Amino acid sequence: MQGLELCRRYYEEIAAPLIEEKFGGCASRFAAGLAGEGSECLGFDDEISRDHDFGPGFCLWLTDEDFEKYGAELKKLYDSLPKEFMCITRNTQPQASHRTGVIRISDFYRRYTGCSTVPPDEASWFRIPSHLLAAATAGAVFRDDLGEFSGIRKALLPCYPRDVRLKKLAARVFVMAQAGQYNYPRCVKRGDMSAAAFALSRFAEAALEAFHLINERYAPYYKWLFRSAERLPVLREAVSAVGGMYSERGGETEKIEYICELTAAELQRSGLSGSHESFLTCHAEEIMLRINSAYLKKFGVMTG
Repeated sequence: MQGLELCRRYYEEIAAPLIEEKFGGCASRFAAGLAGEGSECLGFDDEISRDHDFGPGFCLWLTDEDFEKYGAELKKLYDSLPKEFMCITRNTQPQASHRTGVIRISDFYRRYTGCSTVPPDEASWFRIPSHLLAAATAGAVFRDDLGEFSGIRKALLPCYPRDVRLKKLAARVFVMAQAGQYNYPRCVKRGDMSAAAFALSRFAEAALEAFHLINERYAPYYKWLFRSAERLPVLREAVSAVGGMYSERGGETEKIEYICELTAAELQRSGLSGSHESFLTCHAEEIMLRINSAYLKKFGVMTG
């Protein structure tokens, strides 16, 4: 059983009845679930994941007002819950107290977005890294009768607002061209294989982040980037090709060009680029032309 399902059952079978008994009708005001950092929130946890901060636990998200009224008492109840469930004991080393327990809704979202609610403008959205938004919207909500927590979560999904998404996509596509199509073969010709390795890594990361943006999804923390990309419905061949650069060494320049060809074709198909050039810099510039926001247009193509 994976961590998210373990935590859901722990909440429903152990915690929820006790919360209902203690708080009565007020229990309907507490949103419950598991979201934020942790491989279990993305569904990527395995046996290796259990070496730290794993096991039965969940979040109780409260409005600021309810936190003042019920937070201390609810925390006492949470802390008194059994640490073991289904023969799994929660491993809290290293301590990451912010991941589970009783949390203000405003504090949860502020931790990941810098805003206590939905980001109010393009500037606020633009400065939030994708992996933090992926964390904020990962996992699952087990209960939210009040709807405060889920309302913000829904507004953050599935991806950045249109123009912010396009600006970030233009930057990733530009890096794919510069690191992969331009710099990688030049580094190889020089015999500078350390620089070539860096260029290849930058290309792969930019490509996988671009694929997420094309699919209108947030890209998670780098170590889960490829696994997340494998789930995307569009550009699956390109994702496999990125993986192939590391599983089957050799012919990297050809693989880079193949990935860029697939990316360019998808940008054309989706109306994000009208260019028929093979070099992705042209497509990055085309994406920039489709941005309506005066605020975002003022940034250079690589910013994002």
